[in-house]
Amino acid sequence: MKIFRAAQVQEIDAFTITNEPVASEDLMERAALRLSGWYVRHYHIDQKVIIFAGPGNNGGDALTMARLLAERQYRVDCYLLDFGNLSRNCALNKQRLMNQGLVRLSEIGESDPLPAIDKADVVLDGIFGSGLSRTASGFPAKVIQHINLHPGVVVSIDIPSGLLGEDNADNDYTSVIRATYTLTFQFPFLSFFFSENDPYVGRWRVHDIRLHPQAIEESPVVYQTIEKEQIRVLLPHRNRFAHKGTFGHGLIISGSYGMMGAALLAGEACLRAGVGLATVHVPRFGYNIMQTALPEALVSLDQSDILFSEPPDLASYTAIGIGPGLGCKPNSSKGLLMLLERAKVPLVIDADALNILSQHPEWFDLLPTGTILTPHPKEFDRLAGECSSAYERHLKQRSFAEKHGVIVVLKGAFTGIASPDGSYWFNTTGNPGMATGGSGDVLTGLITGLLARGMKQLDAALAGVYLHGLAGDLAMEAFSQEAMIAGDINRKLGAAFKQLNI
Repeated sequence: MKIFRAAQVQEIDAFTITNEPVASEDLMERAALRLSGWYVRHYHIDQKVIIFAGPGNNGGDALTMARLLAERQYRVDCYLLDFGNLSRNCALNKQRLMNQGLVRLSEIGESDPLPAIDKADVVLDGIFGSGLSRTASGFPAKVIQHINLHPGVVVSIDIPSGLLGEDNADNDYTSVIRATYTLTFQFPFLSFFFSENDPYVGRWRVHDIRLHPQAIEESPVVYQTIEKEQIRVLLPHRNRFAHKGTFGHGLIISGSYGMMGAALLAGEACLRAGVGLATVHVPRFGYNIMQTALPEALVSLDQSDILFSEPPDLASYTAIGIGPGLGCKPNSSKGLLMLLERAKVPLVIDADALNILSQHPEWFDLLPTGTILTPHPKEFDRLAGECSSAYERHLKQRSFAEKHGVIVVLKGAFTGIASPDGSYWFNTTGNPGMATGGSGDVLTGLITGLLARGMKQLDAALAGVYLHGLAGDLAMEAFSQEAMIAGDINRKLGAAFKQLNI
């Protein structure tokens, strides 16, 4: 799914109106029909609906919703806020609502008392849409703050009023609706994907209102979400006459004293990615652990008993992953530098290998083009500098990927993948149960295994992130968010592949 900037969405709306063709008020009706359909599936007719509508087209959507819900016998109170001239569609739907005569419509301004809201009422927010370009203030902000005192359900139309579609760095969040649900049209907004906005967006749903496919196809974008069909096409298939040599040989450099579990998790994930052979390079003391707990893997032993100090001969490997449980001792730093100087195959760098790298920014130029870095937010901040918000971190992530020619996988609720060419993907699989030690180690091994099989670097990153989240979702179904552990993600990778018919 493409993610457009707010101005582009307005252009696509205009193209649809001209080329479908469809009248703008009929497109609004179409959108409100989709949202009212969602509403009646979720809320009982006995619950009163309190609607706040602004004077723009978002208010027009809200007034249309008021009329459609009243037709379905819902009790609706509607408040049209007087802080600007009504748009054409807002005025038209105001008149339609008045002609219907089923809804109590009140126009309120700065000097009027704000209506009481009962705890059981559902509030529908249609004050501001995506056209807002500055912090809400004055009377609208007063209404937003009044709504935010409501302890019950708040449903925002298109975008929570007061939230900007992209950058909210300078926004005043006290003047942003705290929505329980956000029901948006055709595409999510970029701001939905950043952690600081989550308390305001709530759970968001995208509703297809049949905007013109030509406009969607031809409009350029930077941002997309990763979709199932995309990953299905990317994954390589297994030839009937294939053998283990066909599917590559992955090397996982991982583990230190007290952190051998990371090596096991990453090694197993590499194997479950479908690689022909997986070797795990570990300190000497880890030999018995690896041979016993993961007999399918080959074991390469470091010269050190307790940590990584030097990579093995790299000639036989088709991809290398390094970092889980590695530690940051000086000898391990030397070993990472050796690897960067010697590696001729795709690399995945994670965890302590990233922490070491952040201590040596002069090594950034040694990263082979297309190297995949998989930091969580704090690891990324160590690499690129402290960030005051998730949005600022996102901008630095894109800049880092372009400057250094690498792929940066920034892990989180909507893991984001930045490509050196400036393109960007958000992942929509996964769940909070994956916030557990070792989950990232599984991702490192999985991406390494896909690379070892011969996938292109960006394709392996996209597929690995999607499958990792999907396996996490399947683990959640089996074990719950609370009880799932990283090993459960590995155990569900097979089921994740099966969901893609692989």
